[in-house]
Amino acid sequence: MKEHELRVYRSREGLAREEQLAWKLANLAADDVPVAPDVTEMIINRVIDDVAVAMAAIARPPVVAARDQALCHGARPGASLWGAPSDVRSSPEWAAWANGVAVRELDFHDTYLAAEYAHPGDNVPAILAVAQHVAVRRAIRGGDVVRAIASAYEVQIDLARGVSLHAHKIDHVAHLGPSIAAGLGTLLSLPPTQTYQAINQALHTTTATRQSRKGEISTWKAYAPAFAAKAAIEAVDRAMRGQSAPAPVYEGEDGVIAWLLDGPDARYAVWLPDAGEEKRAILESFTKEHSAEYQAQAWIDLARRLRETHPEVQDPSNVNEIVIYTSHHTHFVIGSGANDPQKYDPDASRETLDHSLPYIFAVALQDGRWHHEDSYAPSRAHRADTVALWQRVRTVEDDEWSRRYLDPDPRKRAFGGRVEIALRDGTSIVDEIALPDAHSYGERPFTRGDYIAKFHQLTRGIVAPTEADRFLDLVQRLDQLVSEELLQLTITALPTVFEGVAHTQGIF
Repeated sequence: MKEHELRVYRSREGLAREEQLAWKLANLAADDVPVAPDVTEMIINRVIDDVAVAMAAIARPPVVAARDQALCHGARPGASLWGAPSDVRSSPEWAAWANGVAVRELDFHDTYLAAEYAHPGDNVPAILAVAQHVAVRRAIRGGDVVRAIASAYEVQIDLARGVSLHAHKIDHVAHLGPSIAAGLGTLLSLPPTQTYQAINQALHTTTATRQSRKGEISTWKAYAPAFAAKAAIEAVDRAMRGQSAPAPVYEGEDGVIAWLLDGPDARYAVWLPDAGEEKRAILESFTKEHSAEYQAQAWIDLARRLRETHPEVQDPSNVNEIVIYTSHHTHFVIGSGANDPQKYDPDASRETLDHSLPYIFAVALQDGRWHHEDSYAPSRAHRADTVALWQRVRTVEDDEWSRRYLDPDPRKRAFGGRVEIALRDGTSIVDEIALPDAHSYGERPFTRGDYIAKFHQLTRGIVAPTEADRFLDLVQRLDQLVSEELLQLTITALPTVFEGVAHTQGIF
């Protein structure tokens, strides 16, 4: 890996294109290095994961609305809309939109946490959609898709390592637009001159505030990554047509760093693979066993264990207080440090409860499990004993857990903390957890079998068994697929899934 200094340059200084971060990302995308077998295996795992969580959400209102929009923009050859029959095709940017919303809706796919947050699986729908649309015309094969996904993960994770967006209340999808543009540059074998313009424009059009993840969180949380994907596809299309974009978009005196991030005196270090070096960043990301914000994963696992060893903690009449000592990020994003009263409100939206560690820990203590629908049901959130226990949970920032959260060594990094439960009888229970069980270095790291089991669990009753088997057989050969087979890399839901689903009407 090679370090690249990132700072602001005044216009009179002049910054050569070759020294701009966007140019370096474009060259990374153009570097046609082989994808290692373990990286290929993980890419296939994450495609399985994306489709599984998308199908579990396929009839939810935000996903239905996004798919209804995409259905108004049919195209040939076009790209598949997950859940729809395989012969239903949409323009690739709209397919990426609809499939991306489905992937993001349940907050149940992969994550990367460092200086910035990321859900790098958000890259996949856009790359697959474009690949399908151009597969035959440009002779795109499965191996090209694998290389593109490797590039996209590399760019988003490398940016997330080096540049914090949330510290300035900028949403994390500002790293996603450039990563998708870079991945599409790889997929289409574009020259760096075109990918560079697309990255500049993708970043310029996808910077937004974090209000989408604050207070009463709306359905836009699922749409934000899909919006970035759609914008990135359109940026690549314009760049291929010879159109230019604002530059230097990161380093300019009126650019992103100067006015949205750390300001004109900022200095960042962004580490990127050197020329000819493998793109392995996907292996540092991690998937979710539970449908909740990643920083809550370990706490669900710990709560399940505490319920078994200390069943008395399920009853709020036995508990004075539950204090969770954790990292800065966890405390301020999903903990009481956010100062969002909605995180303690039984009438809060599913999106808000997904970002409420006090709620998640209380329910996991009582139920000993976490379910993507049942755990968020209004009847569950309103249960009197749950509300009483939930109100007794608070989080505290702990310097040591904050340090471990950002440890540069992925084997030492931690996403948990310590809990102290003060009981009414004067005794206390103290325990801690560093990593979720399913993490690469956790107690039960996810393997291909776990991804397939998650797929079957989430698609049961939604996808016919024969269709599930067909998709799994195809996707597990992703790196070997020919162009025509890429067109079949989709999945159809049972017609009964959409019975009673109200379709939406807008402008289109």
